[in-house]
Amino acid sequence: MPGHISPCIVGGEKTFSSDGGVFRDVNPADIDDVVAVFPALSREDVRHAIDVARDAASGWAAITPADRGKILVKAAEIIDGNLEDFARTLTREEGKTLAESRAEVARSASILRFYGVMGYRLRGEITRSAEGRTHLFTVREPLGVVSIITPWNFPIAIPAWKIAPALVCGNTVVFKPASYTPLIAYMLADALHRAGLPPGVLNFVTGGGASVGMEMISNPKVAAISFTGSLLVGEEIKRVSAASNVRVQLELGGKNPAVVLDDADMEKAVEMAVRGAFGLTGQACTATSRVIVHEKVLDEFTEKLLLRVQRLRVGNGLDGNVDMGPVVGEKEMNNILQYIRTGVEEGARLLHGGERLAGDTHSRGYFLQPTVFTDVTPDMKIAQEEIFGPVLAIMRARNFDEAVDLANKIEYGLSASIFTRNLSRAFEFVERVEAGVVKINKPTTGIELHMPFGGFKKSSWGMAKEQGESALDFYTRVKTVYLGY
Repeated sequence: MPGHISPCIVGGEKTFSSDGGVFRDVNPADIDDVVAVFPALSREDVRHAIDVARDAASGWAAITPADRGKILVKAAEIIDGNLEDFARTLTREEGKTLAESRAEVARSASILRFYGVMGYRLRGEITRSAEGRTHLFTVREPLGVVSIITPWNFPIAIPAWKIAPALVCGNTVVFKPASYTPLIAYMLADALHRAGLPPGVLNFVTGGGASVGMEMISNPKVAAISFTGSLLVGEEIKRVSAASNVRVQLELGGKNPAVVLDDADMEKAVEMAVRGAFGLTGQACTATSRVIVHEKVLDEFTEKLLLRVQRLRVGNGLDGNVDMGPVVGEKEMNNILQYIRTGVEEGARLLHGGERLAGDTHSRGYFLQPTVFTDVTPDMKIAQEEIFGPVLAIMRARNFDEAVDLANKIEYGLSASIFTRNLSRAFEFVERVEAGVVKINKPTTGIELHMPFGGFKKSSWGMAKEQGESALDFYTRVKTVYLGY
């Protein structure tokens, strides 16, 4: 174990738990590698952080949006200048490959830069009045203190796309990362402070959901909550916050389909399905969990997919030759293995994988084989529930209409893709599929930072989308001004 405890940041100062509580941050590829030790703050500690954020709110809101944005741009430059260090830390903490980590770190810098520029475009609207000698216009104002709670699977990109718009809009933030990945989150917060963020504007806190998280969602001084994570926790946040006037934004997962029609480019469909299902070890809310294949090409697709999956190399993400890293923890690994057992028990046919990897290079980590099922029917758990791991279910469709019906026959509606050369079918799919993100001849994963992101049904809750200019709607309130002269 490291000889020191990494700090939280409250009021610009290094902060530790008042009761001495700590937790370990462990490398999922090598559980003997303790990456860091962080404080497990108490509710009283977090209550103090919220008070500090509240005290800093008026001063931060008084700074012009352009000047707030300049700090974000400078933080982006700091991250860019230390990209390799950030990427290696991310891989040690979360397990994804170095290539995936580099892409995520670079993306986080781009997000900060995008919202930094938005400081010059934080605009309202102006319109003509129905009355004479009157001007009508709107202005955006910050909400106050925002609680931001983020997951471990994109431990710097998701914090960046929540924190950056919150800050540029003039809010102060209390930020809790997932306990699996606190160090890369600390590095983001540290970069923002090094860039000139005033004390108390961003307060970085770590610890468990029952203490830290509960205070962040129930404290009456919090004006808004943005959370990405599991459906179960999201439902609890809705319940706790229902009695207050707090604004809530929840991103809660997906069970994303890729539809392959009989006229698809088969090589591309296979490659995109493999990327969507097994890239990031399947630990993405937009991961391809189901492939719905037209029966005319089912055998061809399945054969080509298996050949591609068999070539995937699983190992420590720090090894540049690896295609897929470990899952993030023992609990998550056991949950995925249970879903695989359930799939077999319910009658799905296991074509590949399904087991934990052993041996010298794998025994110290949480490594799973990439797993493929076929003969999956919509009543099975592996066709309905989010597994959040490297498990792909292949489903048969007799025609286009049945494929769309299967795609929609779930409680989630985050991302969906279709592979076809028929433009009419593609646009009909866009109209009929119940998903917030729709891809044509592209994987279900991968989103662009300047476009709105969010899902339908149980995937998302709250009216405002994340990312792009749409994110500004959640972090501001609009005031309408009537000016008579």
